[in-house]
Amino acid sequence: MSLDVAMMRVAELQTLLTPAAPVTTRATVGTPTASLGTTASSSFATMLGQPGAAAPAAATLSPAVGGTGAGRAALAIVQAEVGQAEQPPGSNDSPRIAQYRKATAGSAVAPWCAYFVSWAAREAGAPLGESGQGFGAVSDVWAWGQRTGKAFTPDQGPPQPGDLIVWDGRHIGMVESVAADGSVHTIEGNSSHSVIRRVHGPGGDGATGYVRLG
Repeated sequence: MSLDVAMMRVAELQTLLTPAAPVTTRATVGTPTASLGTTASSSFATMLGQPGAAAPAAATLSPAVGGTGAGRAALAIVQAEVGQAEQPPGSNDSPRIAQYRKATAGSAVAPWCAYFVSWAAREAGAPLGESGQGFGAVSDVWAWGQRTGKAFTPDQGPPQPGDLIVWDGRHIGMVESVAADGSVHTIEGNSSHSVIRRVHGPGGDGATGYVRLG
């Protein structure tokens, strides 16, 4: 055997006898997993700390002051009606809605938002109409408000509690309050088949205007 061959055999034996280095695959895989877990937890905590993650603060409402005495009286009346609903939904009727209709001469079962405010105004001692006849059509309420100088548009000033809010000839409700950001809080009959509270943007979401009671 030559010296070169002998040296090669010795090198092979040393390789076989040397312990294998520890496998690093599990450590390599484990490290990113731990890192990802830490990152995810941190991101989640950061997300929870963001201002947008918290529930928004309730709008600050101006107190129910201002307006006319008749308007405030009518507002108190409609506040007690929140939750009244059609029976069945979509019928424009219920025993309570039938009472609202009685405030309007010649009324029949029909969309009842104008009946509702006519009833509230009558109950407050400030009936709608030159002879207190009430109105079944929203457009008639607005026309009466214009004839009597009780109507005003959003650019003529903000509404006050107890004012009626009118959207063309389509719908009518009553202003409950105005928030610090200008949004208009209302109580409306025949909205989603019931008497409910709603919130509209400044200007009443395109309201035609307002009618002041009294």
